[in-house]
Amino acid sequence: MLNLTNTLLLLSVPVLWMGLVQLCFGLLSRWVFGDELMAAFLESALPMLLAPLLLVGSARKKRLAAVSYRDALLFATLTWVVSGILGAIPIMRILGVSFTDAVFESTSALTTTGATILIGLDGMPPTFLLYRQFLQWMGGLGVVIFVVAVLPMLNVGGMRLLRAETPGPVKDEKLSPRIAHTSHYLWLVYVLITVLCTLAFYWGGMSFYDAVAHSFTAVSTGGFSTHDSSMWFYQSHLLLALSNVFMLLGAISFALHFGFLRTGKLSVYWRNEEARVFLLAVLLLSLLLAGWLVVMGRYDVGEALSFALFHVASFITSTGFGAADLSSWPAGTDLFLVTVAYLGGCAGSTAGGNKIIRDIVVFKMFQRQLRQLLHPRAAIPIHYNGAVVDSAVRNAVMAFLFFAAVTGVVFTMLLMLTGLDVWTAFTAVAACINVLGPGFGEVGSNFQPVSDAGTWLLSAAMIIGRLEYLTVFALLLPAFWRY
Repeated sequence: MLNLTNTLLLLSVPVLWMGLVQLCFGLLSRWVFGDELMAAFLESALPMLLAPLLLVGSARKKRLAAVSYRDALLFATLTWVVSGILGAIPIMRILGVSFTDAVFESTSALTTTGATILIGLDGMPPTFLLYRQFLQWMGGLGVVIFVVAVLPMLNVGGMRLLRAETPGPVKDEKLSPRIAHTSHYLWLVYVLITVLCTLAFYWGGMSFYDAVAHSFTAVSTGGFSTHDSSMWFYQSHLLLALSNVFMLLGAISFALHFGFLRTGKLSVYWRNEEARVFLLAVLLLSLLLAGWLVVMGRYDVGEALSFALFHVASFITSTGFGAADLSSWPAGTDLFLVTVAYLGGCAGSTAGGNKIIRDIVVFKMFQRQLRQLLHPRAAIPIHYNGAVVDSAVRNAVMAFLFFAAVTGVVFTMLLMLTGLDVWTAFTAVAACINVLGPGFGEVGSNFQPVSDAGTWLLSAAMIIGRLEYLTVFALLLPAFWRY
């Protein structure tokens, strides 16, 4: 049964958290960076801090009921919507952009998409840029907790497969204790990888400020940068290599990272079928792209390998960091990279896309169908990580891919109605629905050419893609709202 009071009380938590975040950045502006943005942050922070306290105070006699699956779906969707709007207030106040553009930028940050309407980042106040980076880091953790702790139990899009890979408490049957216990492990892993990334970037030649800022968006596979030239600001192939490591770590299941911390064995990654296929796919796709760049005379072998590996990692993990001028690359590489983005990272990570776990299941379903033609009466099960994949999961995976395809087509057609050409519309939708960030065509540099109507469509696409389609579409069913 859906409990709207539950949802309203639960929403007070992200509202309060957004208020605390903005309060902290107001204090950072005043006492650390001195860029005079404290008032802009405090004006939005104080109401956010006050409203949840009033809400909880007025409902103090009501006891929070057990959180149902429908409550979880509604809360997850509204959290991204509400947080996107609240996060936009300082952006609108500081930059003077429209409410539409501010919500787009905030939603892009929180969903770890990385699409932007901003230019001239190098001249912007450091407090604002760090706030923008931190929103991605915060959103990335929220995604991990949601995907690891909630989706496996709801079986949304076949993610019940993930249950075999998650830490012990995730396998409990009660929703609330599982999320509480799992989040502790995820916080530990997430913060640890972020600290290591910061140290690595600083050692690689970044300023400490940039090292912290880019660690937020590398681990969260978000892709925002403090510079217009993104990761090529320092023109260092060492930094590109370090970025590859942490983008890939962010795109591998955090449950596996926890398993590694618990056992100390690197084999935990290679024994996992999804992680193994993911890493091999990155290697193979990088070699193909590097070979094409060398054949076309764009780079020598060393540079081709560096740029190819970096951009394949950036696109398949949906990070969206940039380095080379992709518009100068040979024809066809843009479509290649968009296709790579649709493959996605691993389930239980901050990455977007279809997820490798689904790609594996679909490939094995096609493989089984071909074998079934040769042996019509044979019983040919599909295995993943040594276990049989049941029909419910297979159906959920196919439903997910169907919704992904239809949603992409519909959003592309709607964007074309706003005046964009087909290639720009397609890559803009691919960038947002896969929470990737960079597009091609008219949105190759940023998303300013998109109209207000198109911007709202893309903001919705980011939330739909981030929450795995079915999570949001379930809210559209009349049965969802029946008591």
